[in-house]
Amino acid sequence: MSSAELSESLSKPTVKQTGRILLLEAEELLREMLALALEEQGYEVLITTDGRNALPSMQNSSFYHHGEFPFSLMIMDSINGLDLCRMLRHQGNPVPILIIGARGSANNCAFYLEAGADDYLTKPFGMREFIARCRALMRRQRLGQMPHPMMLQYKTIILYPEECRVLVRGEEVKFSPKQFRLLELFMSYPRRVWSRDQLLEQIWGHDFVGDSKTVDVHIRWLREKLEIDPSQPEYIITVRGFGYRFG
Repeated sequence: MSSAELSESLSKPTVKQTGRILLLEAEELLREMLALALEEQGYEVLITTDGRNALPSMQNSSFYHHGEFPFSLMIMDSINGLDLCRMLRHQGNPVPILIIGARGSANNCAFYLEAGADDYLTKPFGMREFIARCRALMRRQRLGQMPHPMMLQYKTIILYPEECRVLVRGEEVKFSPKQFRLLELFMSYPRRVWSRDQLLEQIWGHDFVGDSKTVDVHIRWLREKLEIDPSQPEYIITVRGFGYRFG
């Protein structure tokens, strides 16, 4: 896609689907495979092969000038994506960025992450992992854009996110950082059912090395601090076959 074509497509109003993605990949076969995989998931994909073409196109976009960035995710190869990644972060743009690195370039991972990328995927990789990484990055971005409440309350539990403080039945209770973040996530989405894998991804990150029993252990610790009778939980409920919900 040329610079003019990319500029024209950016200027057109779009129907919101599950997300709009810019794919910057020089390798034609891989580019087509990635685009097809993303489109099959319902995403709208715009393709370019040169970061230098994308830079002026994005800067001249009417969406960009009016404060509405046109993409939910940027996927870039490690050859062409560096300048674009640096430009976006220099301008304070928080769009998630996934870098795709060539085989044998794993040592460059830290370099790109320091330049502002959010994740790094080394070739070869499976499409299932690729799609999962894309979904995780966009999901984290959506959660991060939500207004941060001054206080979360459910029955006798009050959580102060900015103070990292929790009151249970009027008394302050201490939580480890992981326990606090897990409780904050639960209280932010009451009655939502979370699978163990979703909780691992949200609290521990997709690169966590371990198994889902880690979640069960932290749930037990939370219940011991929150529940009057941990064996008959009132707050953190087990949904058999699915995971856990709060309330």
